[in-house]
Amino acid sequence: MKKILFGLLGALVLLVAVILFNTLTMNSKQVDVDPLPEVAISDEVYENLSKAIQFKTISFNENTPPDSAEFLGFHAFLEETFPLTHANLSLEKISDYTLLYKWEGSDPEKKPLILMSHQDVVPVDEPTLMDWEAPPFSGQITESHIIGRGTMDDKGTLIGVLEAVEMLLGESFQPTRTLYIASGHDEEIGGVNGAAKVAEYLKSKGVQAAMTIDEGGFITEGLIPGIEKPVAVINLSEKGYATFKLTVETKGGHSSAPPRENTIGILAQAIVDLENNQLPYKMVTPLDYQVEYLGPELPFFLRMAFANSWLLKGPILEGLNAHTTTAPTIISGGVKDNVIPTVAEARVNFRILPSENIESVKAHIENTVSDLVKVELEGFATNPSPVSGIDSEEYKTLERTIRGMFPETIVIPSMIGGGTDARYFYEISDEVYRFYPLRMDSTSLTRFHGIDEKIGKENYKEIIEFSYQLIKAMQ
Repeated sequence: MKKILFGLLGALVLLVAVILFNTLTMNSKQVDVDPLPEVAISDEVYENLSKAIQFKTISFNENTPPDSAEFLGFHAFLEETFPLTHANLSLEKISDYTLLYKWEGSDPEKKPLILMSHQDVVPVDEPTLMDWEAPPFSGQITESHIIGRGTMDDKGTLIGVLEAVEMLLGESFQPTRTLYIASGHDEEIGGVNGAAKVAEYLKSKGVQAAMTIDEGGFITEGLIPGIEKPVAVINLSEKGYATFKLTVETKGGHSSAPPRENTIGILAQAIVDLENNQLPYKMVTPLDYQVEYLGPELPFFLRMAFANSWLLKGPILEGLNAHTTTAPTIISGGVKDNVIPTVAEARVNFRILPSENIESVKAHIENTVSDLVKVELEGFATNPSPVSGIDSEEYKTLERTIRGMFPETIVIPSMIGGGTDARYFYEISDEVYRFYPLRMDSTSLTRFHGIDEKIGKENYKEIIEFSYQLIKAMQ
C-alpha cells in the first residue's frame, strides 16, 4: 500500500513539476520594434468617409441585382475625391461594379501586395430606424464618430486605403512593389461575382502576390479576460460556410386527429437532435498558434492552463469556439391553426472548422436526424480556407507594422468564424491575412450589421495610417 501511495505521490509531484515548468517557460512571442513616426492626417478625411456612406450600395440577397445608380454614383464619387489615385493607377471594373486598381511598381521581380475591401453593405431593418443615433445612410459626423452603415463594414477600410494612396502620391512616392486595391461589390452575399472574379482575372494574368490583406482582423479592447492591453488579432484563415435545408413531408391531416408523428414535430426533433449532438471541439491550426501567442500574456493561472492545454484543453477549446457551429436560422410550415401541414422546412447554418468540410457536415446531419428528414445543401457554401503561415517575411512585416504603430498592443494569430472575400485569394497569393486596425470592444461588437454602426474618428485615422505604413514597409 505504501508503495502505491508513494507512487501516486511521485506521479502527482511530477505532474505539478511539468505544469509549472511549462508555465514558467512559456515566453512572450511579441516582437520589439521602434515606434513608427506619426503621420499627419487632415480632418478632411472624415467628410470623405461621410459622403461615401451616403451611397446605398446595399446587397440584399443573391437574387437581387446591384442598384446600378448607387454603385456607379459611388464610383464617380471615388474618382472625384481621389484624383491622384485615378490619374496614376489603372482601374479595371469586374462584373460591372467590382473595382481593381493597379499601382505599377518599379521592380517587376517583387511579388505584388493586394489590399482588399468591399463596397457593399447589408440592409438596415426598417423597424430599427428610430433606434439609430443618426439615419444609417446620413454619414453624420459627431464630435467623436462617423455614423452610418459601412463605417465598420467595410467602406471605412476602402476609403482609408484610398486616402493612404492619395497621400503617398501627393508625396511623390513610387512603389517598387506593385500594389493592387481590390474592392468587391457583393461580399455580403458571398463575393461570387466580385472577389472571386477578381482572383480569376489576376490568375489569368499570371499574378502571384506576396501578400493579401483583407478585413476580418481587429484590435480588441477588453474582450479577452485577464488582458488589459489591446490585442491585435491577425486572422490566418476562416471557417467554412454552409446552410442545409431540412424538409419533412407527410400526408398532413386535421388537428383534431393528429398522427403519432407530426410534420412539425419531426422537424423540431431534428433541430433539437442537431443542437444536442454538435460536432466535437478540436485543436486545429491556427488555434494552436493563438494559444502559443496569447498564453504568455495572461495572468499566472490562466497562463498555466494555456501552457498545459493537453491537460485543460476542454475549457480552452470552448473559449476559442473551436468546433463546427450549428445554428438553426429559419423555420417554416403550416397554413392554418387546425391543419397539420404536409410540409415543414428549416434552415440550419454551419460554420465549418478546418479538418471538416461541407460533405462531412452533411453526413453528420444525416446520421443525426430521422430518416424522415430530407437534407439538402442550399445557397452559397464554401469549405474552410487554407491557413497562412506565421513564419513568412510577410507576416513579420505585418506584425512589425502593427507593433510599430501600436507598441502596447499584443499581436496574436487566429482564425475568424465569419466569412470574408479573402477566401478566394489563396491560390494567387503566398500569404493571405485578415487585419485592419478597427478597434472592437463589447459595445461595438453589436454594431456589425446592427444598430448604430459607427467608427471613432481617431480609429479611422489609424486605419489610414496603417495602410500608409504597410504599403511603405512592403517595399
